[in-house]
Amino acid sequence: MATQTWPANLVVGPRPDKKGVFAYRVLLVFAVLYFARPEDVIPGLGIIPVAKITGGIALLALIFGLGASTSVTKFPIELRLLTALFCWQCLGVPFAWYKMGALSTVLGYCTKTVIVAFLISLVVNRIDRLRKLMWVQAAAVATMTFASVLLYRGGRMGGVLGGVFDNPNDLAVSIAMNWPLCIMFLLRTRNPFKKLLWGVGLVFLLRGLMLTFSRSGFLALGVATIFCLVEFGIRGKRYHLIAVALAGVLVAALFAPTGYGERMGSIFGKPLEIGDSQLERRQLLDQSLEITLYHPLFGIGPGDFEGYTRMWKVTHNTYTQLSSECGIPALILFLLFLRAAFKNLKAVRESQLISENADTRLLAGGLWASLAGYIVGAFFASTAYQLFPYFLVGYTTALFNIASAAERQPAKENSPLKTWTPNSDLVKATNP
Repeated sequence: MATQTWPANLVVGPRPDKKGVFAYRVLLVFAVLYFARPEDVIPGLGIIPVAKITGGIALLALIFGLGASTSVTKFPIELRLLTALFCWQCLGVPFAWYKMGALSTVLGYCTKTVIVAFLISLVVNRIDRLRKLMWVQAAAVATMTFASVLLYRGGRMGGVLGGVFDNPNDLAVSIAMNWPLCIMFLLRTRNPFKKLLWGVGLVFLLRGLMLTFSRSGFLALGVATIFCLVEFGIRGKRYHLIAVALAGVLVAALFAPTGYGERMGSIFGKPLEIGDSQLERRQLLDQSLEITLYHPLFGIGPGDFEGYTRMWKVTHNTYTQLSSECGIPALILFLLFLRAAFKNLKAVRESQLISENADTRLLAGGLWASLAGYIVGAFFASTAYQLFPYFLVGYTTALFNIASAAERQPAKENSPLKTWTPNSDLVKATNP
């Protein structure tokens, strides 16, 4: 009896036309501009409105993606939930404390979250496309962190020169989310040089996270690492990863920045006496909960928390950021949105494709660990209007669509099959 195998370039429905190819390439450019942030390191690019340009690029890709050949006739629940969330944020603008500020947040940030999620679902219908897009994200964040560490001059490290990852906590959460993806790519390749590059990237990610002195990043990375050990080590029967992780913890402890252990210890103990933000965070949390209590329906308006409280600080909590600025219904929609992502991965892990395709197992495991890290990190960072969580959820949608297509259209034994790399351990067809 033959064992079924699946081509690495599985598609959802008919093969994409030129519009779909163009939309995907534009999406890759958008991902590079968002995650790598060349304007932070290349002199002169800082004066160019890259944020507006990337928004236009994403919209252009979506227009072409909608016109591409695809079998997607019914949008998945997570996209419908995200659309409902966006509509609710728009409805809240007339009731906002500062209407122009809320409108600016909705148009400048919330629209991009919808565009990104829809775009990934529409045009990432091949497993090699999904892998390449995730590679761009992981490699860009690793490279940006590498540059940040090299240019570090003391204090709490943020992104290289500014931008969306300028805040140390946002950078730390991004590192924690991409940590499992880098591990996934390291395990996937058998090329020694590529393994070395990913290994160096992981070392700098860990060092970069420590230099942020972010307690939220520490917790998020801890959870993501535990999930990686379960997914890649125990379930993947790579038990040596447990020993490597223990050794990594010891080395990191030996070379930790001065004061790092004391700061991380304050998570479970009393706040530090000097230069600690823990008391301020508690005050911000209390204020966000109080605002939620008095403005439960629409909140005070997207992005208005800083001005409304006159503290000029964000909530440092994604969940209370949504509840206080957009209302409790928005928080519920967001939680359901994240839940749908985990359901996507659960369905993929139960599919026939993942039982026979080692690369798909790595993708699903990496996304599972990344989402777990984000769920924890979101308790301590304001990321409701950032794009990286919506990228992750979009990846789960694409992987679910690909796995569903494999169930409906299994590859024929006599068809020419391709694997991702010549060294991939994808299960091959065997004759009796």
